[in-house]
Order: sequence, then structure tokens, then C-alpha cells
Amino acid sequence: MSGIRSFDGVRIAYQELGVGRPVVLVHGFMGNGSQWITGGHAAALAAAGFRVIMPDLRGHGGSERHCDYPPDVLADDLLALVAELGLDDYDLGGYSLGGRVTLRALVRGARPRRAIIAGQGITGGGAGNRRALAAIARGGELDEEARQFAGWLSQLDADPQAMLHVLDAQVPTSVDEARRIEVPTLVVVGDRDERRASAADLAAALPSSQYLLVPGDHWTAFTSPELSTAVLDWSSKPFDAR
Repeated sequence: MSGIRSFDGVRIAYQELGVGRPVVLVHGFMGNGSQWITGGHAAALAAAGFRVIMPDLRGHGGSERHCDYPPDVLADDLLALVAELGLDDYDLGGYSLGGRVTLRALVRGARPRRAIIAGQGITGGGAGNRRALAAIARGGELDEEARQFAGWLSQLDADPQAMLHVLDAQVPTSVDEARRIEVPTLVVVGDRDERRASAADLAAALPSSQYLLVPGDHWTAFTSPELSTAVLDWSSKPFDAR
């Protein structure tokens, strides 16, 4: 596990697998970069000759948790990582919250060769998590939903207050902002994911995009071999292919 200091000095941890042209992959809410390894996607890309870079978002995994969370901070951390590693010819992608961070990074000036927004649409998700997280952070008696959520937090070694800060730092992306993104972008989502309609709206707004459905709901689509194939095929396309 390596790390950089972001724009405000906060440590952002990341790990790498493989050598070759870089592909930066961003995990989802309450996860960490290792999920790209356990899901098999990083190994598939590394075997095809890519250098896979997997950061832990602020508040997650090995990155700092008890720090400031200004608006759009996760996208700014991602831009800081790209700058610190001196990445030029690279691809950038993410799943769920990672897809949202990827979209915000594109809005804020990231210019990868190609982008991948998976399990995410133009509108965000995770609003239903806020009530449970707030109840857990306050302490006291929890209802069944909050108790289940607390179990997930424990398994994932996630801090409820940090996760609330992450949610508060999210900034919505407008259709006009999406229309100004010129980076060719793959928008891929599970065929049973409740976000698929929003993902289709995002693909329609982006000037240069491909919309793809893979088997699964929001959770199972991430581990589908079809997602690995889609990411690998997209990153392997010639530069001028659309």
C-alpha cells in the first residue's frame, strides 16, 4: 500500500497491480481499492498489460478518515493522485460512488484517454444510507435496518461519521455539465440495477459515450465477468475509436 498527500495534506492510500498504460479504478461507498482485486477486474487488466491503480477514497480503507470533507473533495483527491503520479496517457473509471467521483473528476478537469462510469447514473445514490448512518453515529437503540447496516460497517471497517461526511461532500452533476465532457465514456450498469434509467440518461447527455448493460443488480453486477470484459475491451480500444 502506497500513499500520496492530497491538495490539503490528507493522506490518500492506493495500491497497484501490473505494468503498462495506467488505468485508475475507484471503488464504491464503504469499500476500498482492494475490491477491484477480489472482484477479478484488476487481474484481468494487469494480465492484458495495464498498470492498475486503485486508490482508497478519503474516509475509506487506508486513507485518512478524520479530516475535512469540503464539497467535491473526493474528485479533488483523485485529481491530486493523477497529478502526483504524473499520469498523462491513462484511463479512469469507477463503480457506484466511484463512478460518481469519476464523473465529478471529469467535470473538474480530468482528461483521461477514456473513462468508465459503472453502476452509476447522472443522479447519485445512497440517500437511503444517511438515516441509518446518522442513527449509528448518534448511538443508542437501533431499528432492524440500522442494526443490519451497523453489521456491514463493522465487516468493512467503515466509520459511520466519516461515511456521513462523504455523503455530505457529494455535488450533483447537471446535464449541461455532462454535455461539456468530451472524454469518450463507457456507461455500464446491471440490467437489474435500479440506477439503470439514470445511467441511460447520463449516456444520452455525454457527447461521446457507449451505454452497456451487464447481468446483475447493483451489487452482483460488480463481480460479473461481463463487467471485466467491458472494462478491458473499452480500455483496449485504439485511441480514436468511439
